[in-house]
Amino acid sequence: MVPTANATSDKVSAPQSQHRGERTTLRDHRRPFSPPGQPEPSDDHWNQIVATLDIAFQPIVNIHSGACYGYEALLRNTAEAGFASIADVFDSCHALGLLPQIEMELREKAVAKFVTLPHHRTAKLFINLDNRALDSEGELARRTRILLDRYGVAASAVAFEISERHSLGQPDDAVASILHYKRQGFRLAIDDFGTGFSGLQLLYFSEPDVLKIDRFFVSDIAEDAKKKVFLAHIVNIAHLLGVVVVAEGIENEREFFACKEIGCDLIQGGLAQRPTLDTAQLRPQYDAIAGLARRERRSAVTDQRIIADQVARLQPIPLSSPMEQVFERFRSNKSATFFPVVDDSGQPVGLVREKELKDYTYSPFGKELIANKSFGRTLKDFVIRCPMADLNSKAEHILEAYATVEGSDGIMIVDGTTYVGFLSAHSLLRVINEKNLAAARDQNPLSRLPGNTVIAEWVSAALERLDQGYALVYFDFDNFKPFNDKYGFRLGDRAILLFTDLLSRTMNREGGFAGHIGGDDFFAGFAAIDAAEVMTACRDLVEAFRHDVESFYDDETRRLGHIAGRDRLGNLAEFPLMTVSAVVVHLPCCRDLHSIDEVSGLIASLKKSAKHSPDHICAATMIKAGPERQPKRDCAGDLPG
Repeated sequence: MVPTANATSDKVSAPQSQHRGERTTLRDHRRPFSPPGQPEPSDDHWNQIVATLDIAFQPIVNIHSGACYGYEALLRNTAEAGFASIADVFDSCHALGLLPQIEMELREKAVAKFVTLPHHRTAKLFINLDNRALDSEGELARRTRILLDRYGVAASAVAFEISERHSLGQPDDAVASILHYKRQGFRLAIDDFGTGFSGLQLLYFSEPDVLKIDRFFVSDIAEDAKKKVFLAHIVNIAHLLGVVVVAEGIENEREFFACKEIGCDLIQGGLAQRPTLDTAQLRPQYDAIAGLARRERRSAVTDQRIIADQVARLQPIPLSSPMEQVFERFRSNKSATFFPVVDDSGQPVGLVREKELKDYTYSPFGKELIANKSFGRTLKDFVIRCPMADLNSKAEHILEAYATVEGSDGIMIVDGTTYVGFLSAHSLLRVINEKNLAAARDQNPLSRLPGNTVIAEWVSAALERLDQGYALVYFDFDNFKPFNDKYGFRLGDRAILLFTDLLSRTMNREGGFAGHIGGDDFFAGFAAIDAAEVMTACRDLVEAFRHDVESFYDDETRRLGHIAGRDRLGNLAEFPLMTVSAVVVHLPCCRDLHSIDEVSGLIASLKKSAKHSPDHICAATMIKAGPERQPKRDCAGDLPG
């Protein structure tokens, strides 16, 4: 069956409970088929129906590079063929016992159109599999393999999608039917994950290659913290199993960036390209997606360089290699205990390990079975899953993937979805050590918070993200020098560490960032948080520091409420107890583009106002650069209108 879509991603999916209701009223619909119990359509009529139906393609794009991973086939022209909907086509065929026939007809249409793409050999074809067409004998799987051989398409280039929206029946029966497709060399994808009948059970038993996250979890994910948590855990589980994750229905940049940050590998949706019947509009590379990915790549550059330096460039074994070549690789590399295995397009499928090969060859008749080309096992029978991670992933994510899988040999590293190399446990430790050393170089030695370089990178990235709201906050201690002069540098450092702790706890939230500019100057960044919530957090932080730092003074000074000392001109003066002031710069969504220099200048102009404000806070909103519209500001502590 050709993939169908939901309302937002141009797919149609109907649960079986709806199917059953429609089957009882077949005569009520305008269909070219006869109702149950009536003669089937003639060959001419059937051929006319199939000729009318057409296939559209929608790209599935790499979230890091914009390269096209594959195309999903979508059924079109159903109304012209006389059907009420896409689901109606398959319901009608199922009711008449013609579902296997229409499946094969449409698969051939999809494959025939797919091979007309000049770049089809570097892409994959995704075809939906109607669960009702799963057969225990695997006849459709075998017929499809013969079909692909006729068109010169490798079985590994085709991924069959099983939708969660339709019941699969008993797990054992479903898995047995699905395995026929895997034995023929096809890839397997779970579609609409997270909304259907089987859920994690289907993921566990079917061992898919690709997991397609339903649009429900993607829609408005940038604003929905609960969806972020759910999706992050799903992605982590998938990656631990060596499964590639597709975020379906990506329609805007905010959804794109949220899914990229969580760790999705591929995207599908209107942001990349909508389904099209015209194959001339399909591209092997989507530059707009690559441009978005480059925006987010600054912070990952260091990790990517460190990981690339440690990756072992192990030469993989092609999945189609005969077993003689596999044994020869181990014989000629006696120190090797495993080798990566890739498909015809260079995408990893797992590892082949010496242990499993020995266990089989030493079993009764093992050697004879391997030597027998008719009955012997092939390389795909020995491949085991291995955790994998993208070269652009954070080092901590790779470490988590490795640590969660007990007995793992390491991590397969991909760039996009193409195999790059292998990261062993020892190499991974070196990556983490290098990452820690690099982080230490960019940290303030006292507070251990990120320093100026990292702060500047964070602010630059925030200024470029015009589709998302941010708040930038500059903190500066008031009357720190008199305190330092009276009590010494050691207690002064304790005051700085007190604020560091308060700031870190305040910013320990989604989208929060804390930095130490130097001395008694600090920075905080809020992403995708309501402006009023930012102001509340800043007021609470200022008040908490004022209250807690009083304990650093002696009883007499606290009673007087000031320190007697000399000002910068040498005159006697009374200095109030230490506090902290904050300048808050709001960057609303869909604002004009501003530079770091503009923001720095605005903060500098508001520092004095913040120190004289009753609550030690001055806020401004960047609206438009230039003299014609200055930023709105308010130094009474209230959010500017």
